[in-house]
Amino acid sequence: MYIAINIAGIVAFLALAYLLSKNRRAIPWRTVTVLLALDFAVAAFLNMVPVGRELVRAAADGVAEFSNIAFVGIGFALPNWVNVPQMNFITSALLPLLMIVPFFDIMTYFGVLPFIIRLIGKALAFVARTPKFESFFAIEMMFLGNNDALAVSRIQIQRMNMTRNLTLAMMSMSCVSASLIGAYSQMMPAEFVLTAIPLNVINALIVTNILFPVEIKPEDDVIYGLDENKEKPPFFSYLSESIIGAGRLVFIITCSVIAFVSLAALINAFLGIFSQSLSLENILGSIMFPFAWLLGLPTDEAFRVAQYMGKKLITNEFVVMLEVKDIVRTFSPHMQAVLTMFVTSFANFGTVGIIIGTFKGLLPDEKVSIISRNVGYMIMSGIMVSLLTAALGGLFNW
Repeated sequence: MYIAINIAGIVAFLALAYLLSKNRRAIPWRTVTVLLALDFAVAAFLNMVPVGRELVRAAADGVAEFSNIAFVGIGFALPNWVNVPQMNFITSALLPLLMIVPFFDIMTYFGVLPFIIRLIGKALAFVARTPKFESFFAIEMMFLGNNDALAVSRIQIQRMNMTRNLTLAMMSMSCVSASLIGAYSQMMPAEFVLTAIPLNVINALIVTNILFPVEIKPEDDVIYGLDENKEKPPFFSYLSESIIGAGRLVFIITCSVIAFVSLAALINAFLGIFSQSLSLENILGSIMFPFAWLLGLPTDEAFRVAQYMGKKLITNEFVVMLEVKDIVRTFSPHMQAVLTMFVTSFANFGTVGIIIGTFKGLLPDEKVSIISRNVGYMIMSGIMVSLLTAALGGLFNW
């Protein structure tokens, strides 16, 4: 029964995207169909095929080992923070970013990451017949995250029309940065985190092609150039900037978690004045419950997941991951899968401001106006992608 509901949920999410589409007649159904087939194939391969499961398991072990190596440096500087029975959130999940972020930046500096991104992007464009740059950008986000992906694509963004830039803004709601995988995997089941990442890429293309289809002429389907072609700074100067940037990221995440958790507690205290049963979690759970139920969850699990889903959308993924990290492995396998895959993205209200701010730094105000006027579509895109990823990934985990 729950498998049937899960399948019905996938159909319902796609139907809702269709109903909300800005131009239903222009939806490229061939591309959407191919992407959906690829979606199912990737989800099945990573969850059902022995080779795929082994790859995910090996990748999860690699991520864990990567974090353990980072603890060597943390233990050297802060021994009392590492060699303790219960490491806190900052030590276990965030401080390893001080090594992981520079590692990915070094790979970018020497051209390894750009080469991998181009290779996968070209393959995706060939298979799905998606526009070349949009395919490239989807893969780019999977490794770099939304801000960096937009920044290194500055030349392309400045030459494209405003409607194509809006599709990039919508896609940017659905990514995660590869440098954060280690942090996520310290709190959530790593196998589901790693499965969510490629599904998010494919689903971002599916959802944008349905919600906001854009017809691109063959002469416009080109990649103009990337910021990576500009003159590189000296290596150690580049590395120093990367380390400082990683430190800034740790500080920003820590501050946002403290602020959001505290504000949520403040809201609950205010709501408690009117009724002890009234809370932010219950309100969000009621709103998101139909969507959580369509993921194939029993009623009690659906309401609980709905609370986490709503909290993630108004705060961020770290708040939810931190809340459930000690209990997530006690959930049913299906609940673990759908919850982990839903929260493994940057889709939240705060990301909207970040994306618009990034575009304002790259384009004149008149070109950013179409993005600012379509904030609702950006939010819908992020939610739809997260729901599809959770539904498809959860379909193979019971």
